[in-house]
Amino acid sequence: MTTFILRRILTSVPVLIGILFVTFAIARLIPGDPCRSILGEKATDAVCDQFIIRHGLDKPIPEQFVIYVTEILHGDLGTSIKYGKPVSTLILERLPTTLELSIAAMMFSVIVGIPLGIISAVRHNSAADVSTMVVANVGVSMPVFWLGLMLAYIFAILLKGTPLQLPPSGRLSPGVIIDPFYEVWGLSVGDSGFKYTLFYFLSQLNVLNSLLIWRPDVTLDAIKHLILPAIAVGTIPLAIIARMTRSSMLDVLGQDYIRAARAKGLPRSMVVLKHGLRNALLPLVTIIGLSLGIFLGGAVLTETIFGLSGVGRAMYDAITARDYVVVQSFVVVIAVFFVILNLVVDISYTFLDPRVRLD
Repeated sequence: MTTFILRRILTSVPVLIGILFVTFAIARLIPGDPCRSILGEKATDAVCDQFIIRHGLDKPIPEQFVIYVTEILHGDLGTSIKYGKPVSTLILERLPTTLELSIAAMMFSVIVGIPLGIISAVRHNSAADVSTMVVANVGVSMPVFWLGLMLAYIFAILLKGTPLQLPPSGRLSPGVIIDPFYEVWGLSVGDSGFKYTLFYFLSQLNVLNSLLIWRPDVTLDAIKHLILPAIAVGTIPLAIIARMTRSSMLDVLGQDYIRAARAKGLPRSMVVLKHGLRNALLPLVTIIGLSLGIFLGGAVLTETIFGLSGVGRAMYDAITARDYVVVQSFVVVIAVFFVILNLVVDISYTFLDPRVRLD
């Protein structure tokens, strides 16, 4: 197992380098002037010349790339041209929002999608099967921005004043204040270093932080703010997971060992869930892992509609401002997440299917 993990990590290094190079090149090929995008169209040529020199944009692109890679190897992601602050600080501020949304969306997709797929497979060609697949096809076809706007309109405006009313934007209601758990616990973490970075990052996850300091009212408020964006961004993966579950289960339920289990008189639920679902999980794990990676890449439209300052919104702002450093750094972080998720998916195969270990 250790050799397998090390081999996977080593093969991921060229992938990360290639992603970094392609992102670096594309960022600089985007039409536009970073100086005037940030300082405004009235910025003079002299001011822009100083701006370009100050940020090292006057150097040849190969030299800029070597400098950037060297800084990354030393743990320095650079400083944002637009915000004038370290990119690592921006990541700490923006990534928790997207991570929390991604986890909520994935839980919604899995908890709803897998049972729908199982029901559709068990009741193949029935009214339940047809209805489930119709819902799945509609879910795949609905644009995220349209679904997000409709959800906000229905649950924030039409259902206003009812128990079903949900907040249309933000992460917490106005006036709700939540203290970091490490301050409430009286922990000494300093103002920098790995311990501070880790604790600060965890404290920005509102649901987790409110649970750690036991503020159920804040936890409920944070969950309410997550429901609509999680449904909006998780509907398409839900439909894909439902269809994939149905397809995998239909293939598995036709196998000889399933017929043997039924012939032994085992309960139907045990045959479907223990013998059928477990052997149908391999393709589902792949879809779930890739979907979570896509979520972490940032749902620009969803974060914009629901007023969330996450990775997607930061990437959009950085691209429009030609803030090359932020674009490159966020892509590197997202790529590392993809590599880690793929590694976790590959390792999970060995537990779900012992035959993979022999390979």
